[in-house]
Amino acid sequence: MATGALGTLLLLGAAGGGVYAWLRATSEPQRAGNADLAGLGGTVQVTRDAWGVPHIRAQTDEDAVFALGFVHWQDRAWQMDFQRRVAQGRLSEVLGEAALPQDRFLRTWGFQRAAQSALPALDARSRRLIAAYTAGVNAAQGRGKTALEFRILGYTPDPWQDVDTVSWSKLMAFDLGGNYDDEVLNAHVTRRLGAGGLDQVTAPYPAGGPTILSADEVGAENAAPQTGATSAAPSLPETPGLPEATVAALRAHLRAAEALGMQQLPGKGSNDWVIAGSRTTTGKPILADDPHLALTAPMLWYLADVQGKDLKAIGASIPGLPAIVIGRNERVAWGVTNMNPDVQDLYVEPESAKLTSRQEVIKVKGQENVTITVRESAHGPVISDNGGGGLNFADAGPRVALKWTALQPGDTTMDAFLGLNYAQNWADFTRALSRYVGPSQNFVYADVDGNTGYYAPGRVPIREGWDGSLPVPGDGSREWRGYVPFEALPHTFNPADGLVVTANNRVVPDGYPYLLGNTRNWAEPYRAQRITDLLTATPKLSVADVQRTQLDTRSLVWEDFRPILLATKPGSDRARQALGTLQGWDGSMTTGSVGALLFEAWLMQLQEMARDELNDATVMNSLSVLNQLRAGGELCARGGQGDCAALLTRTLDAALGDLQARLGDDMTGWTYGKLHQVASTHRAFGKVGALAWLFNHHAPTPGGTNTVNVARPEHGTFAQTHGPSYRQIVDLSDPNRSVYIGSLGQAGSPLAPHATDQMTRWIGGQYLPMSTKPADWGNTQTLTLHPAGK
Repeated sequence: MATGALGTLLLLGAAGGGVYAWLRATSEPQRAGNADLAGLGGTVQVTRDAWGVPHIRAQTDEDAVFALGFVHWQDRAWQMDFQRRVAQGRLSEVLGEAALPQDRFLRTWGFQRAAQSALPALDARSRRLIAAYTAGVNAAQGRGKTALEFRILGYTPDPWQDVDTVSWSKLMAFDLGGNYDDEVLNAHVTRRLGAGGLDQVTAPYPAGGPTILSADEVGAENAAPQTGATSAAPSLPETPGLPEATVAALRAHLRAAEALGMQQLPGKGSNDWVIAGSRTTTGKPILADDPHLALTAPMLWYLADVQGKDLKAIGASIPGLPAIVIGRNERVAWGVTNMNPDVQDLYVEPESAKLTSRQEVIKVKGQENVTITVRESAHGPVISDNGGGGLNFADAGPRVALKWTALQPGDTTMDAFLGLNYAQNWADFTRALSRYVGPSQNFVYADVDGNTGYYAPGRVPIREGWDGSLPVPGDGSREWRGYVPFEALPHTFNPADGLVVTANNRVVPDGYPYLLGNTRNWAEPYRAQRITDLLTATPKLSVADVQRTQLDTRSLVWEDFRPILLATKPGSDRARQALGTLQGWDGSMTTGSVGALLFEAWLMQLQEMARDELNDATVMNSLSVLNQLRAGGELCARGGQGDCAALLTRTLDAALGDLQARLGDDMTGWTYGKLHQVASTHRAFGKVGALAWLFNHHAPTPGGTNTVNVARPEHGTFAQTHGPSYRQIVDLSDPNRSVYIGSLGQAGSPLAPHATDQMTRWIGGQYLPMSTKPADWGNTQTLTLHPAGK
């Protein structure tokens, strides 16, 4: 998206000797010695370990968080500025016209406005810590170092503000929550295939599939429906028809979000689990987590150890946020995965609906400003406007507004994340989560006393008589009836079986009194089933056993597909050879496997089976494909002709032709890792040819869409663009024996020594010590921060 700055590009291209040294000297932050900083109350030591992880030691919590803000900006200045520009819808200002669709989307949805409304709702401690964090960021910004991206694009970032911290949480809420994209697809499917087409294109969660909580764990207190609740999935409402122009306008927002790396994808989710001491070799719990998100350069997470007077947490932070998001303190550990409740609804507003409007002025680098009009109804922003670029209001057809929990006032999610850092027991933990709004997550819990637990906090709307899977009339007949009460949200403490596994699968079995989402909301059950199988196969589990589970690449999807695919009638000698290779493949998605690549290439072809019926680029998930093949479904036909047997023969030939064009004639050399490679891509320069080589990072990786070690091959490219962005395993018998790892490295600059030094370990299944003990840190550098003038 970047334009201009040719002189800088030439300098970068010739970066060697003095030029390279100059770029390093002007961009690399101070990591040792002393620094006098305004805003500090006392002296703080920042010791970076052998992998660049800062271990912060301060006398007060405010000073500790100040130092966290300081090191965040030192190492990730560009990432932080880019993230807030996304929230503000100000990308075009520095990237030019190419970013205009993203800014239209971001301004229309109003992420920054929502963040501004949330800030006053936070409690005094959160406001105090956010202010300290802001001061630390700005102290680092004032040190005169310039990230490479700022130099290339030729601008100076604005000072950090408190609202910038809250705004990033809004982007995470979008990335991890809602079903807006599902409603757009479902509206299109029902228009083309009728209501019965929904279950064909997007399969419901299978009966008997694993749920996070059992019927016993849901609890007797939730056995009977409460006032305003619904215990059974309601029938679909009569849905207003959406013309193609409206669907196109709504999909333009999806494309804009996709360009920012924020889209819903199969396999995009997370795993976490907690094992009670009764199941471990130490007699104390083990907690594991690996969130599956976009793999970017720099990586999303920033490992940190933050110790103040009462705040003593270590784990994964996000630059821009003043807290450890996933990790542990001295007594408590926690992990998160996406719960996938339905917290968004599209409303087709009647002509009589009252709308307000505002003007948004978008600055575009090198061009005239662009002004858009954003309209809002009582439900929220009208998102069918501004999506299609040149479309005016009349062209877009019906006015479709978005209602979303993250846009409602009074969002106190930041209180919850900060509160988790301080939690000393289950009561503190649940008290913190009671402040949580979104994105709704599955939180697993363990403590040094041996307790384990699970809670799924957040605002989940109560709907009566409809399930939220399709757009609904905005005439008042389909309104939310409040939110599921916090105490009634799914949770368990010290479950009898000593195990809680979450993998974005269905949360509760039938009988739970509230509808958390429709039957298509949850991820396919394969990851959850495989994790459960592995963890229950060994009577007493060690940290090493848990590591092997996190890194497992055995595909249960292949086990389901195997008898169907191997019965395919080959259409050529090459197809016969491929079937012979698959006959001997055990389903392990390793980089050296030919079978893994044959299966994924074939599955990609099969996932396109609905494209002729829908006249679009829909990619079905593997469960939907499997259901069609098992049942001889209607989607197997092409143009109304043929059946599933013919489809299997045709798609196998198509897959083999594709692989031959990419890799040559010798099938024995078609190994998975030649095409399946992690793509940690820079969000601004990742597709700029002159710069991509410097900022992007690639390497062969194992895993597939539904393996525990998630590594979904991107449709059409086989690249791994999403996956375990962070892994942690916490040993509550001795928390300093815990381990963690990020996907790339601590530094944001590609010239820095810690830019990619975690990547090889991450791919190879190795971890770093998640320890607060200096003896575990290896070679260190210490920077001592002093209050200015003292």
